[in-house]
Amino acid sequence: MPTDDQPRIALLIDADNAPAEMIDEILTELSTFGVINTRRAYGNWTKPGLQGWQSKLLQYAIRPMQQFDYSKGKNATDMAMTVDAMELLYTDAPNAYGIVSSDADFTPLVLHLRAKGAAVYGFGAEQTPKAFVNACSRFLYFDALVELGDGITSRHDRREQADALAAAAPQPGENSKTSAKPALPCGLRVTTHELQKDRQLLGMLHDAVKASQDETGWARVAAVGTHIGNKLSFDARNYGYSSLTKLMAATQAFELREEGTPRVAVRDKSWT
Repeated sequence: MPTDDQPRIALLIDADNAPAEMIDEILTELSTFGVINTRRAYGNWTKPGLQGWQSKLLQYAIRPMQQFDYSKGKNATDMAMTVDAMELLYTDAPNAYGIVSSDADFTPLVLHLRAKGAAVYGFGAEQTPKAFVNACSRFLYFDALVELGDGITSRHDRREQADALAAAAPQPGENSKTSAKPALPCGLRVTTHELQKDRQLLGMLHDAVKASQDETGWARVAAVGTHIGNKLSFDARNYGYSSLTKLMAATQAFELREEGTPRVAVRDKSWT
């Protein structure tokens, strides 16, 4: 049951740049941070392309905010959202905002909200510009929230299904240098091999561990996550892993101890 001391969250949705079918996952994610007492979706609701939102607005008690297009070929939704976000900041003063959009035009707004002490949780497509992604306190891609089928299948189960598909695929000949790989469902974990090739990710993890380690080279994963969060928006689920610990283990670049406990710690395998 909600309590008065829970953080208050304002959810602002750019309906022109967000799929209606993702709203349940977005609300589920935001509810872990506090009470979503302001829910608004912005768009020109006269457009046929937004009809899919109608049932979702009613089901989840989201207030539709009508915004006509002032000029042909360009909507004014982003400006209306920005104005309302600023008004809320200086009136209701929510503790956090949920911004659902893939539009980099919201970057200055996010920077201002965070400078005023509000957390900003962003949600958008994978093509969302990095400037907007990194400006948020945390940003989750839609694919990281999607569950296949009826929503019961877990990512672990999908990983096993994908492995089974790969195993059933024709094997390349002994002298073959390349082979076609079966297409895998979206939202699967990034493989260890792919993680090890991501120099930017590994560099960030190594730097965070180094900054948080004690005299024996061990760093609490919680401290590593805090260090990363103070620098940029990061969420292990965007790589298909449910936690930072599991992502770091998958890179095979770190030792782990007390895994499965709040005291879990990591150490660079190259530490001496």
